[in-house]
Amino acid sequence: MLHTTPVATHLTRHSQVGKVRRAEGDPVAELKQLTRFIPVPRPAPASVAVALDVFDPKASHAATKAGKLVFHCVGDTGGIHGTATQDAIAVAMEDQIKEAGDTGKPAFFYHLGDVIYFNGQSSLYKTEFYEPYQYYPALIFAIPGNHDGDTKVNKGDAPDTEPSLTGFLDNFCATAAEHVTPYRMSMTQPYVYWTLDAPFVTIIGLYSNVEGSLDARGRNDQQQYLETQMKNAPADKKLLIAVHHPPFSLDASHGGTPEILTAIDRAISSSNRIPDAVLTGHVHNYQRFARKIKDRTIPYIVAGAGGYADDARSMHKLQKTVAAAKLPFQTTQNDVQLIKFQQTEPGFMRITVDAKHVTIEYFIVPFDGTAPSLFDTVIV
Repeated sequence: MLHTTPVATHLTRHSQVGKVRRAEGDPVAELKQLTRFIPVPRPAPASVAVALDVFDPKASHAATKAGKLVFHCVGDTGGIHGTATQDAIAVAMEDQIKEAGDTGKPAFFYHLGDVIYFNGQSSLYKTEFYEPYQYYPALIFAIPGNHDGDTKVNKGDAPDTEPSLTGFLDNFCATAAEHVTPYRMSMTQPYVYWTLDAPFVTIIGLYSNVEGSLDARGRNDQQQYLETQMKNAPADKKLLIAVHHPPFSLDASHGGTPEILTAIDRAISSSNRIPDAVLTGHVHNYQRFARKIKDRTIPYIVAGAGGYADDARSMHKLQKTVAAAKLPFQTTQNDVQLIKFQQTEPGFMRITVDAKHVTIEYFIVPFDGTAPSLFDTVIV
């Protein structure tokens, strides 16, 4: 169910001094009356689907032979205030690759957006992306977040003279791979929203723009793409949806994004296909929701503690009532429960997909430098 905020006709343009605080336990924010949307400066190509085979035939073959695909996933990494936390998570992911056997080695890192803060500037990719992951021995895919596409300069921000998504397009959607630094090459993803066809799984990546919407009002380009990709996704593979803005969040600041929730629900209805999991970032903590759709229970996961939040105070906290409640917590949405959360330590996901199951593990990488540890596991 969508929430809307009535606009009183007698208000002057100066009368509204703040948004209405979301009710405790409500995982979806109010629908904004005005949503800022910045068009992608590059038109979508004819095809936005690419097989893992094209990027890394060896990894694709190894996954097929092993009978499972393993990969890392998290969002909100750009460490503009220092990369110590981002570096620690990168090392933890590197160690998992080094320590894994031939049948369990993560094949890539799928980034859930906000690669670079605050405006995705090309000049910051060296320090906020290439150097932190210079030793990560696998490919890195991504979808953009709001900070990758925004062009608004707030007081104190560095000047931004680039069009929206310039840094992202140059480094992840390059027409040809090239060495941007000695450490890593640029990626050749087809677009800012795109589909990765991998062994055992189809990953549909979306771009939720700067305020959480797939399309400008009056258009449905990306919505149509989502519905078509879900309808055409192989029935014998698992299906994951990745998008930066979360449909559900019980943090005290953002809340879930109603337009993304509606977009995914429309696609489920249109395609008659239910995703096996929805993976998101944006909120700087970890939350796992369980949503009942027909006869299935689907995890909707927020994993946005990938390094930008560089101390415990910078992590987004849940609503006080929710944080103190016993889990699982029943939200105001009848079909949605909060199963687990982590709001004090950063971390990342390791996802394993085989012919029967999707296993999602969340590892925390404590700020105090102690060893990473497994915090949560869900098997779909």
